[in-house]
Amino acid sequence: MALAVCACGSATPSPQRSTSPATSAPAAGSTAGSTAGSTAGSTAQQPLLIQPPTVPLRAGERFLTLQMAQAYHPVAPNGGTDEYRCFVLDPGLTRDSYLTGTQFQPQNPAVVHHAIFFYLPPGKVQQALDLDASTPGQGWTCFGGAGVGNDQVQDLNAVPWLGAWAPGGKEGVAPAGTGRMLEAGSRIVLQVHYNLLNLTQAPSLTDQSGVRLRLAPTTKPLKPLETLLLPAPVELPCPAGQTGPLCQRSAAVLDVMQRFGPDAGQMVAGLQMFCGDGSGQPRPGPTQSCTWPVRQAEVIRGIAGHMHLLGRSIRVVLNPGTPSARTLLDVPVYNFDNQNAHWLSKPVAVKPGDRLQVTCTHDATLRQQLPQLRSLPPRYVVWGEGTSDEMCLAVVSWSSS
Repeated sequence: MALAVCACGSATPSPQRSTSPATSAPAAGSTAGSTAGSTAGSTAQQPLLIQPPTVPLRAGERFLTLQMAQAYHPVAPNGGTDEYRCFVLDPGLTRDSYLTGTQFQPQNPAVVHHAIFFYLPPGKVQQALDLDASTPGQGWTCFGGAGVGNDQVQDLNAVPWLGAWAPGGKEGVAPAGTGRMLEAGSRIVLQVHYNLLNLTQAPSLTDQSGVRLRLAPTTKPLKPLETLLLPAPVELPCPAGQTGPLCQRSAAVLDVMQRFGPDAGQMVAGLQMFCGDGSGQPRPGPTQSCTWPVRQAEVIRGIAGHMHLLGRSIRVVLNPGTPSARTLLDVPVYNFDNQNAHWLSKPVAVKPGDRLQVTCTHDATLRQQLPQLRSLPPRYVVWGEGTSDEMCLAVVSWSSS
């Protein structure tokens, strides 16, 4: 079963980038970057909101800051309020390196909802550049992956995520002795989710965000990190007393598909099929969960939870309902502005036969309370890419056992 979980792209590489030696942090304002992007209408780079490192550079590490080549003006497709756009960033690697940390540097946080960094191996670089060149403007719209070749998420254990950012996020630093391998000649696809609800007041807002990489040489082998995604359904009906066309689940699903394409409907149906009770019928309610089998031996090192504005709590439990049940992530009061990864003080080894359960609780009444949502019509909320839709997703960082 293919489950499309996220989205990405961009154009011709710029030779400029900012780098710092292993012995020092980047200088303030050191933000010149390297991006693939359309060269037409090139503009001066806009200053990034520089975020301080979570920890000082460790032995052998260095910083490299990349930035979109041009300011981009997001435009939501199909009458929605969200756009997912992908831009290729070129770190200029001439030899293999380890990625040991990422920090998204938003240039315009008024329109940036979140960002994801995807790994683009050398064999797919030309495909990405061709896709960008054939798409008007800088980058391209994407859902379900980087949009390069057949990269829909078939195996949740093999997602090419390098890192992610949401409001309040700090630098994501891999535990000591671990890192993600970047091959020489590889690139990074920066996927930015633009939320355009704020553009009603300023329709000309643009963005030119970037990312700071923490890199280490391969002279000292590190244990490679991988990413596992654990989604669960969202089936949140309209609160009592509220009515409207989109309060019908079928109409709400069609609306998500109109805004984000048929894959959005497949995601809702796929989660219901895999996570449901076998009846084929959704179970409406604020709390939903899904239990995923562990398919290979691995060591879980960290977990982050992701929901949107209606999220109240998220929890991940290993082997629920058994004497060996263990809570790996428990966020009883979810804060959209603080979605940092939780690195386990002691990594947890799992094996085939174990199960991982993710559970989320959402609150439909927040749609009438939050300024970003209260002007929108009532709706039955399902899994969707938009800020006014919802997600229930655990992002697990793991290494081989």
